[in-house]
Amino acid sequence: MNPQFLKTIDTAQLVSGPRSAVDAEALSVVREIVSDIEAEGELALRRYAEKLDGLAPGAPLLVTKDELNEALELIEPADRELLWRVAGRIRSFAVAQRSAFHEVECRVPGGRVGHTITPVDRAGCYTPGGRHPLPSSALMTAIPARAAGVREVIVASPNPAPITLAAAAIAGADAVLALGGAQAIAAMALGVGVSACDVIVGPGNRYVTAAKHMLSDRMRIDMLAGPSELVVLADETAEAGIVAADLLAQAEHDPDARVILVATEPRILDAVNAELAKQLPSLATAEVARAVLARSFSLLAADMDEAISICDRLAPEHLALHVCNAEDVAGRVQHFGALFIGSLSAVALGDYTAGPNHTLPTGGAARCTGGLSVLNFLRVRTYVQVCDFNEAEPLFTDAEHLARLEGLEAHARSAARRRPRS
Repeated sequence: MNPQFLKTIDTAQLVSGPRSAVDAEALSVVREIVSDIEAEGELALRRYAEKLDGLAPGAPLLVTKDELNEALELIEPADRELLWRVAGRIRSFAVAQRSAFHEVECRVPGGRVGHTITPVDRAGCYTPGGRHPLPSSALMTAIPARAAGVREVIVASPNPAPITLAAAAIAGADAVLALGGAQAIAAMALGVGVSACDVIVGPGNRYVTAAKHMLSDRMRIDMLAGPSELVVLADETAEAGIVAADLLAQAEHDPDARVILVATEPRILDAVNAELAKQLPSLATAEVARAVLARSFSLLAADMDEAISICDRLAPEHLALHVCNAEDVAGRVQHFGALFIGSLSAVALGDYTAGPNHTLPTGGAARCTGGLSVLNFLRVRTYVQVCDFNEAEPLFTDAEHLARLEGLEAHARSAARRRPRS
């Protein structure tokens, strides 16, 4: 009998709804780090970088643009070509996104109103680098910033590997801050070691997330993302081996990741467990994946309607549709960070090579927000211009009236003073 890697739970046991990505213990640790860096500046920043990131004493905190370009030339040609290809797809998608956002102007009595769309000046892009180098995150964060038109882009990554530095060069980063964790977020938010950033984006561990939460009154953030999540929706046509491969691909991310199988056919649950037993032992990351599977689960839905309802309750980071009528189901599901339609649409393509961003909402946050995009680096700013009082008189009259309804006489008088004096 095959081991049951994914325990099956009843839908009544399903706990859904938003789950906080910020925990009290991480906030406590981060509060001290941020306080020290704010009080002592670069001295404290360097102390934490040496203690937590392995920065050599006296080593520079910043890797310059020239050094990034040198790293790009030193990596294997095949790796360099790979990064350029992937970057091209990410850039094409980001540029297409930017073209979707337009300036607006409307006529009003006596004048015009509208909005402009402009990029922020500086962006900080966090790239994890703990257990494995993640050059894909450098590409996924810095390229949309450049496509948005951001003037200065800083990538932060602990002990950055040459491949990460090369990816930062291709993405157009101005420099790499060679540290990670809460200390990197504090540096970019407070302007210690680098210029203060207007926006900080990118995935990270619980301490990175806590720091983004704590410092979000200083700058804009993309989201408070937790560990990776995948829900696979499978019907009787699903290929168990591919479903298991997708589940394992997300399970190897992080010991705190979560994978869920929602099936409409009982035999799929058994077949996927059998495939997990077959595929897991050969993975170098089997220990991590096994721990994730132990805290994950599967559900058996009565039919596709119930399966879709379960997926919407979970509102997962990644939702993969392994069903015969995938396009139809895609039009019915409502809540997800990224959707993968049909068995050929591997989640790994979204993680790396297709173009859309892999920085996505977790913990049910997909009910109210989406993934990282060029929009995170843009500001929508409105304007009002009135040129003719006679035409605009209804605006002034209504402003006076509404201001007095609210008890704000100075507002009313401010509007009234524009009236021509006889």
